[in-house]
Amino acid sequence: MDNILEAAKAIALARRNHAPLAALEVPPADEAEGYQVQRALHDLLLPHAGPLVGYKIGCTSQVMQDYIGIPHPCAGGVFQKGVHDSGVKLAASKYVRVGVECEIAVRLQRDLAAGEAPFTAEWVGEAVDAYHPAIEIVDDRYVKWETMGAPTLIADDFFAAGCVLGPSVPRSSVPDLKAVKGRAIVNGEEVGHGTGADVLGHPHNALAWLANHLAAEGKGLHAGQLVLTGSLVKTLWLKAGDKVRMELDGLGVVEAEFK
Repeated sequence: MDNILEAAKAIALARRNHAPLAALEVPPADEAEGYQVQRALHDLLLPHAGPLVGYKIGCTSQVMQDYIGIPHPCAGGVFQKGVHDSGVKLAASKYVRVGVECEIAVRLQRDLAAGEAPFTAEWVGEAVDAYHPAIEIVDDRYVKWETMGAPTLIADDFFAAGCVLGPSVPRSSVPDLKAVKGRAIVNGEEVGHGTGADVLGHPHNALAWLANHLAAEGKGLHAGQLVLTGSLVKTLWLKAGDKVRMELDGLGVVEAEFK
């Protein structure tokens, strides 16, 4: 347990200082231990980042699994102070190396308790209140992420650094999520595109994966929580001055500027 807390402290310190994280002295031995470090990290981040308001799911599309080199989804936390409204201007200097992803976010209208598992896509879909077009903000806060290994990336919330949300769309008004086309536009130029079907076949499959993953740890999802279901495009790394716009057909538009 000492190793887990020490790893969490090292990650928390690097995040507070916006400093690149080198290899941990004693990295988590496997992904299960990575999630143990993540839970300890969340406790350390609360005073700095505000309460945990939801989760992000990484590596839900083939393009992201190929890019990161991990063949399955991974989860990380989303904190209150990292959630922004469309049109926000954020300082690029607050990140080590800021990137963005084009996502469909969901807001839950009811709890998904651990005791209700196993969950299916249909079941979790019924628990959704609304959807948002979303920019996931990611941060490459590592000396070299390619050498960190999945357990350490998981321990550090799998690149999560917040999100920008467009206006919500009630569940009754959303189009077929599999067919939703997403376009990533940086400085007026389209630089990536994908569809809802790229996210594990359907964004609700990703949500079901998260609910089952948490249930295996004895945890649930809660009404009002936000879930970023995974990127439709490969991560786009930015520089100061970049303006980002994500367009998701039938869900709307979300924008941000990194000054």
